[in-house]
Amino acid sequence: MLRYRNLLLYLLVAASACTTGTPSNDSRVAFRYNQHNPITSLDPAFARTQNNIWAVDCLFNGLLQLDDDLQVKSCIAKKWEISDDALQYRFILRDDVFFHDDPAFPGGKGRKVVASDVVYSFNRLLDDEWPKPGSWIFKDRVAADAPFSAPNDTTFVLQLAEPFQPMLSILTMQYASIVPREACEQYGRDFRRHPVGTGPFRFKIWAENQGLVVLRNDRYFEKDSAGNRLPYLDAVKTTFISDRKTAFLEFKKGNLDYFFGLESSYINELLTPDGELQPALAQDIYFLKNPYLNTEYLGIRMDERATAGNPLQLKKVRQALNCGFDRAQMLRTLRNGVGKPASSGFTPRGLPSYDETAAPGYGYTPSRAARLLADAGFPNGKGLPPVTLLCNQDYLDLCTFIVRQWEDMGIKVNLELVETALLRERMRNGQASFFRASWIADYPDAESFFTCFYSKNTAPPNYTGFHNPLFDRLYEASLREPDVQRRYDLYRQLDAILIEEAPVVFLFYDETAQFASKKISGLPRNGINLLSLKRVRKAK
Repeated sequence: MLRYRNLLLYLLVAASACTTGTPSNDSRVAFRYNQHNPITSLDPAFARTQNNIWAVDCLFNGLLQLDDDLQVKSCIAKKWEISDDALQYRFILRDDVFFHDDPAFPGGKGRKVVASDVVYSFNRLLDDEWPKPGSWIFKDRVAADAPFSAPNDTTFVLQLAEPFQPMLSILTMQYASIVPREACEQYGRDFRRHPVGTGPFRFKIWAENQGLVVLRNDRYFEKDSAGNRLPYLDAVKTTFISDRKTAFLEFKKGNLDYFFGLESSYINELLTPDGELQPALAQDIYFLKNPYLNTEYLGIRMDERATAGNPLQLKKVRQALNCGFDRAQMLRTLRNGVGKPASSGFTPRGLPSYDETAAPGYGYTPSRAARLLADAGFPNGKGLPPVTLLCNQDYLDLCTFIVRQWEDMGIKVNLELVETALLRERMRNGQASFFRASWIADYPDAESFFTCFYSKNTAPPNYTGFHNPLFDRLYEASLREPDVQRRYDLYRQLDAILIEEAPVVFLFYDETAQFASKKISGLPRNGINLLSLKRVRKAK
């Protein structure tokens, strides 16, 4: 515990002293939070995990951004237009956006962002000599020849190979952040440790596996509605305490301003069984809960590599599994009411296209489950061979709850505990016939969920090996459909197919769980669980 206190003190001094030599007891305001998984890179091309994404969001901007309602808004691009054939996107850039000061620039002074920087940033993602996780946002989607161009300093043009309606949403991802050629070329692969962006905060110090400090960017271009320049905070300090219980104790002591996520070791200290903040805590902290674009499920491998004779290849057995456990009770008992039963398909609450009545899914109906089992040739489970469900430690309690309710119906499921990395590897290789998984939206469009079942996709994202010709045709049509409501109608037809065919057992739609000191205001509440700090305030 002492090590974490010393680290917090060290980061406080580092943040306060900064480049001006200001003493550590000045009036600067720092926001403090913990990530239980350490940051692996500050290069936006590698922002594939939440811990990296949150840090990158402080340091970089893209052409576009999302508001808390998940609507696409301007950022470095102040406006845009799309051609009638939906193949060309033309963006007009602001002329008051500057890169952070850095030795990579002449005189160490950050220069203005121009359209050629966007061309460079996007081509960098597609560099085959240095593969980057973010490359998928453009691969097979942009034109083969000259996909990115800059007719002048304030105009950037993106050319697609085929219409792809979610493209604007994709451009809000941290992968699509704008970076300067000078810094990328000077630091090379070490740009991960020397990030230079345009974001509301600038890089100060990163002690890997220990902490990160970023400081206010005084030249940041965005302002609030009253004309005040963002951000309000002077610094952001992130620690990397891997043990969630230890981090929770630091939050309770007031050493952290913000805490997120739930775990069985402390959930009852924070929340009542009904999912409300414990009254004893209400004087000092507050609790925010809202839809999170994450669907939790049990996947079923459905291709030719699936185990021969596996009863899960029978649709009625898969449907019986979906009817045979109480999602609402599971959430009340094990998650203190955080999350909602997945009763309307694979796409979760919080998406603009979500409609819980349009594609009715599965509820807890033991009588229907019994009929389905009998129709499949296994009355009361008689003759049904046992199956094995692969699960990691974090979800063992949930899977145990489900399996016990299935046993009451005569369905025997053996739980096999698998380390998380090995489970993902087996899912990728098609070696998991029944597995616990989740899918988090990369961008706020239902397409990012349906791509998990498009037959032309391998694993990832199609871990189930699902193949359905009608599903494929509707999915492809949705990519080309410019009318929003007609596209949403196609999405609901896709969800109806998934409900009928049941390549997964639908568990629940996740919710964010954020806790903050009452000194903190302006925390974002969005379905992609992005901790954007440029509008957050902290009282002194």
